[in-house]
Formats: sequence, structure tokens, C-alpha cells
Amino acid sequence: MPIRSPRGRAAAYRAVWTWPLRTPLRLGATVVVVLALAVLVSLATGGLRAPAQTSAADRPGATTTTGARAPASPTPTALPPVAALTPTTLPLSAAPAEALQVAQNWATAWATHPEGMTNQQWVDALIPWTTPEYVGTLTGVDPANIPATTVTGPARALQVSPASVTTEVPTDGVTLQVTVVDTEAGWRVAGYDRA
Repeated sequence: MPIRSPRGRAAAYRAVWTWPLRTPLRLGATVVVVLALAVLVSLATGGLRAPAQTSAADRPGATTTTGARAPASPTPTALPPVAALTPTTLPLSAAPAEALQVAQNWATAWATHPEGMTNQQWVDALIPWTTPEYVGTLTGVDPANIPATTVTGPARALQVSPASVTTEVPTDGVTLQVTVVDTEAGWRVAGYDRA
């Protein structure tokens, strides 16, 4: 006879899930049965996997021919050690004058933000000296928050490598560290920080 009332259905469900909790013996038996089912399910799913492919060279008594390419190994192999990467640095006197000039021009445009200047106008002034990738980062800067109004000295190199130069440009508010990189379009600013 079907259970027709919600109270009767709830009582039937409660009787099913509380059965293992009535005695310690029932609880122990339930735990053993659940663990056994979990082990059986894991063994069954492990048994359904395809067997690992073995190459001809792995089989006993098999020979391989030279010139034939062995199949790719399904297991990862250890990579050879990689030498530590050390950037190539050049003497500070090797800094290209064009890179220093780009840093100087960029810092001047960065510090120039008269009252009422919008972010887009400020970014547009920086675009000629900035990499396209870095322009997107500058669109989030509010020119009113820039603590400088003018550049107070020339850009000088801090670190020089074949394709980039880190420069220092003093302003009346902060000293900027401007990174200039060599691109297809020439030297462009790829980042800056406050020193």
C-alpha cells in the first residue's frame, strides 16, 4: 500500500536513514558495507581503463630497427637541467641616446596634467612613447593623482641590456624608474614605477 500523506512519507524516510544509527553493531556493519562498495567501484573503474601500450623495445626478445621512430611515451620524462637564466647587461655608458630621450619625453608627458585634463587626453599625450600593451594599463590612471607637475632633470640609465633600458627620471614630486624597450617601432616605454 503506497504512503499517501507527507507525514507518513517523512516517517518512512526517517526510518531508513536512522536504521544504522540504532545500535553500534548496525553502524559498524553499514560502514563496512559502504567501504566495500567504494572499493568495488574503484576496482571496477580501474579495470575498465585501456591497458598501457608497450613499445616493441620493451618486450623481451624484441629487436628494434634503426631509423624507425619510437612511439611517444605516455609517461612524462625528466627534462634535462636548464642553466640559470642571467640577463645580459651592458655598461651604463652603452645606453642608447634614443632610449634615454624617449624616457625623458614620456616622463614629461606623464607629469604634464593641467587641471581639467581628462584621462583620455593624458593617455593620448603618452601614446607616441608607449608600447601598445602598456597603453591599456595607463587608461586606469587618474591624472589628478599624479604627484608631479614637471621633470627636473635628465633621464639617466640605471640598467642597460641589448633590448631594454631602465632609466631614472627626476620630477618635482617623485623620481620615476621608467623601463624602455626596443620594439619594431623604435624605443617605447613598457612600464614605470616610483623609485
